[in-house]
Amino acid sequence: MEIGGGGRDDIMRKRLKASALALVMLATSPATGQQQQQQGFNPVEAAKNGWSMEQNRSAIWHLAQHKRLATAIAALQPQRNGVVDVYVVSIGLDSDPVFEHEAGEAAKVLSRRYGATGHTIFLAAGADEQGSGTPQGSPPNLATALAAVAAKMNLKEDVLILFATSHGDPDSGLAYRDGNKGFGAIAPVRLASLLDDLGFERRMILLSACYAGVFLPLLTNENSIIVTAAASNRTPFGCAPGNDWPFFGDALINNGLRKPQRFDKATEEATGLIAKWENSKQLLPSRPQSFVGDKANLWLGPLEARMPKTETPKVGKAAIDSF
Repeated sequence: MEIGGGGRDDIMRKRLKASALALVMLATSPATGQQQQQQGFNPVEAAKNGWSMEQNRSAIWHLAQHKRLATAIAALQPQRNGVVDVYVVSIGLDSDPVFEHEAGEAAKVLSRRYGATGHTIFLAAGADEQGSGTPQGSPPNLATALAAVAAKMNLKEDVLILFATSHGDPDSGLAYRDGNKGFGAIAPVRLASLLDDLGFERRMILLSACYAGVFLPLLTNENSIIVTAAASNRTPFGCAPGNDWPFFGDALINNGLRKPQRFDKATEEATGLIAKWENSKQLLPSRPQSFVGDKANLWLGPLEARMPKTETPKVGKAAIDSF
């Protein structure tokens, strides 16, 4: 995402690629390192494998993350036969506070709307060495959380909702960054293979990142719903570290989905708000994308029929007010 008219994500991509190359050099033997240096590190190819690296992490930090994730997984409740249950995984892949806040609120709003209490895992980059708290929002932890959820679900009956937020790249997808210690990326082909290999047929994927439209072609199926913050060649706005919300999260999570209205009405409201905000600041339209599979309403309809009938109050400072 970009903060304004500048190229924050261009800078972020260069940092990630430079950091990735440096970490690969450190991690290899002299002979392998020489070969890597000759061939060059390809972050796009690495992202297709969901690459990530941790640098200068203490053993205590690694143990703490193991404990946190194990606790979150142990808290997952089993599904109910004959009932369309929802499991929510919400992840902030960048340690800037705006992403943690967005992913955290998304977990709350989606869990309440779709009755996923006890069926929700929230991950956020920037975790400290304490043994309790939110698990680290990293590519490996996302894969583990998804596998844990799949093991609890009836994959033919239940629904996965995945919300992910971070910076984005048109080639390598979602970026993972935790200051100067954690780096990585999840390309569209990697996310698609994770979901497909685990057997998630019924799924709602909400992606809040620059160029998130690149994920759309690989994630669609007849049972899926996908909404992205921007087209494959566009950037959304409002992700300055001190903001409470980027435009997309504020419009969709903090406004549209808090209300007892149909999902299509919520997304329509969100895209209208985003267009209004962008027009007011004379920004290049981000063009959020959406897809609804032919059979998605077979599971979405029953879920929306039992959603709460009252609206929850918005939280934080509006994205447009922070711009």
